[in-house]
Amino acid sequence: MINKKIGLILMMIGMAGTATTVCGQQLKYPTTSKGSVVDEFWGEKVADPYRWLEDDRSAETKSWVQAENKVTFDYLNTIPFRTKLKEQLTEIWNYEKIGTPFKEGAYTYFFKNNGLQQHSVLYRKQGENGTEEIFLDPNTFSKDGSTSLADVSFSKDGSLVAYSISEGGSDWRKVIVLNAKDKAPVGETLVDVKFSGIAWKGNDGFYYSSYDKPKGSELSEKTDQHKLYYHKLKKAQSTDQLIFGGSATPRRYVGASLTDDQRYLIISAANTTTGNELYYQDLSKPNSKIICLQDHFDANTGVVDNIGDTFLLETNYKAANNRLVKVDLKNPAKENWKDVIPETENVLSISTGGGYLFANYLKDAVSVVIQYDYTGKKIRQIELPGVGTASGFSGKKKEKEIYFGFSNYITPSSSYKFDVNSGQSALYIKPNVKFDSDQYESKQVFYTSKDGTKVPMIITYKKGIALNGKNPTIVYGYGGFNISLTPAFSTSVAVWLANGGVYAVPNLRGGGEYGQKWHDGGRQFNKLNVFNDFIAAAHYLQENGYTSPEYTALSGGSNGGLLVGATMTIDPKVAKVALPEVGVLDMLRYHTFTAGAGWSYDYGTVADSKEMFDYLKAYSPVHNVKSGVCYPATMVLTGDHDDRVVPAHSYKFASELQAKQACDNPVLIRIETKAGHGAGRSTEVLINSTVDKYAFALWNMGVKELK
Repeated sequence: MINKKIGLILMMIGMAGTATTVCGQQLKYPTTSKGSVVDEFWGEKVADPYRWLEDDRSAETKSWVQAENKVTFDYLNTIPFRTKLKEQLTEIWNYEKIGTPFKEGAYTYFFKNNGLQQHSVLYRKQGENGTEEIFLDPNTFSKDGSTSLADVSFSKDGSLVAYSISEGGSDWRKVIVLNAKDKAPVGETLVDVKFSGIAWKGNDGFYYSSYDKPKGSELSEKTDQHKLYYHKLKKAQSTDQLIFGGSATPRRYVGASLTDDQRYLIISAANTTTGNELYYQDLSKPNSKIICLQDHFDANTGVVDNIGDTFLLETNYKAANNRLVKVDLKNPAKENWKDVIPETENVLSISTGGGYLFANYLKDAVSVVIQYDYTGKKIRQIELPGVGTASGFSGKKKEKEIYFGFSNYITPSSSYKFDVNSGQSALYIKPNVKFDSDQYESKQVFYTSKDGTKVPMIITYKKGIALNGKNPTIVYGYGGFNISLTPAFSTSVAVWLANGGVYAVPNLRGGGEYGQKWHDGGRQFNKLNVFNDFIAAAHYLQENGYTSPEYTALSGGSNGGLLVGATMTIDPKVAKVALPEVGVLDMLRYHTFTAGAGWSYDYGTVADSKEMFDYLKAYSPVHNVKSGVCYPATMVLTGDHDDRVVPAHSYKFASELQAKQACDNPVLIRIETKAGHGAGRSTEVLINSTVDKYAFALWNMGVKELK
């Protein structure tokens, strides 16, 4: 590494490194010094010249961030229609947004944003005709909007609430307890809580999870062993009881819940993001032992509900698309598990409400919902408002009316009240958005990937567009961790569509749209399938006249950022623009930061085998930027407080691209300060980020003015 003092001076003055000409202007990047760090994997030496950027606390890194942001925002400020784009997005964003209601105690709670508030406010009202009142207003948590409400959990009777806050977008949280009736604080604020829900035990206390606080950087230091604690109200956090985890049962992820009757504590323990052990403890018996119900990580299994000492479990054990089984705790061996709702060809997820089971199936990435009783008897298929994504269908057992939400790419999210006995639905809340759905079309197609696999994709655009290959198109993808991309309305996408853009979302392998088989088809040694699926999606759109490479932008965040980074280095000519956001981009070191080691089920690690090292290195975006290649116009996006996918991934990738770009396509990095992985970002931050992505994309596609 260069001398620290000299390096700091170079960064402070923004000394020019690589330069390129963009739209007639000379674009000069800051000098990014190269160190001499070399790692050895399986006998092969791999240079890591930008290792110094991993130190998020160093003055050099902070100065580099400032210098890069200056170049980026100087460039963005020259785009003539950027201000108009922000006006358009602000106008459509400015409508009252009300979330799907939920009932706690004597109150009905709901989130509402009056339009442009930085964060949505939690309101409540008593009964159907009660007066609305503010319960929690996250806009008062900090002056700059960087502190957000992360989670809210009520005790069973609704009299107590624990809510967690995130500061600067961090995954480290504080937990505050209130008396729900008068909002008076109860006990001390819990600190240093991470990756945790809140599981109330009556009104006495609750269970939560966390890691030991790192001795080094909170943002990047490895957090490896999760622990489950019990916090008794009005007692000091230092006296909280360790329930599970630690040296006795070391696990990377530990979570807890209680059954609805409060009899059983349920503990899920895992070392990766897929597969879990399952434990339970009978809280009705003093000093009862924690008993293992699933003793391996080969399946995802969770407790949906219980009927006495019989559990209802949702599981993919011997059911790749999931099933619901009942398990008698007196005879819990897996050979005795009985199907309540058997596996079908569509992926199943279960919710409960009003004393019924609701099976939400994914059929080609859209929702089909069927209501069952607790014996598995089908009551009815629920008529949804259209083809799209239905969510909710959950509530207390005693409720006769519950709520659900519905949305798709051209239908703003609305809430519906559902009568569990009659099956009748009624519109409850419909937003007043300045968007005419009738002017747009959203259709699903199936295209063929490189190996012959059929992949679904939903394409959305304004009716009547010319299929002349000149429509600005965003191809957005994820493709990992068993996560499904289902249709949902977005005001951001609406502005893209209104300006003549096409928005396409392929359901890539690695996701969960077709169950475990689809997930397995895109992980570890099958990861290249995901990138090939993404490339094939772009080719389909180009071959069918929606767009062409000069009008194509690739977009994705987190694992989707890896998707964009890998795709643009594998096939630099597939798109004109690349927008990798908060991406996992250094595949040789991702597992050494924060909780990254838990992603190994999807990725594998360099320590697994020589073959896995070779495979990861062959697509790792940071390690596959080559000199003499023209890469797409790229804007890398990250947050300087991202403690999930640390910003060093993005810093190193941008540095490689800036040093090696062989044409005039710009390479910028936009670093949001006091922001994390994405959750909890304020309205202002979201609007500005979206505007900059769209402005950058359209400008580099040759668009001179908006429609």
